[in-house]
Amino acid sequence: MRVRLMPNSSSCRLNGIFRDTQGVAFLKICITAIPEKGKANKELIGLLAKELKVSKSQCDIIGGELDRYKKIKITGDTTLLKERLEIWLKGQKDDSTNY
Repeated sequence: MRVRLMPNSSSCRLNGIFRDTQGVAFLKICITAIPEKGKANKELIGLLAKELKVSKSQCDIIGGELDRYKKIKITGDTTLLKERLEIWLKGQKDDSTNY
């Protein structure tokens, strides 16, 4: 899963889908933690685990640990994870704006 993290936000939430200049889609996720000493990454993992109903140990940052663009590996039943992600995305807009 690809994520564009927006730290130091007013609330923790999924903020739709973001597409970069090459058209690659990312989940845009806002968190309240600041990007210092792994706090933002820890809060991101906690939010993903909560929303996808998996344990934190099933979520791992495999790329972009020090970047706002991250690759996240989530282990588990892929069909169930996909359904939970679709439920979380329901009602979100596709934000194709480039930042």
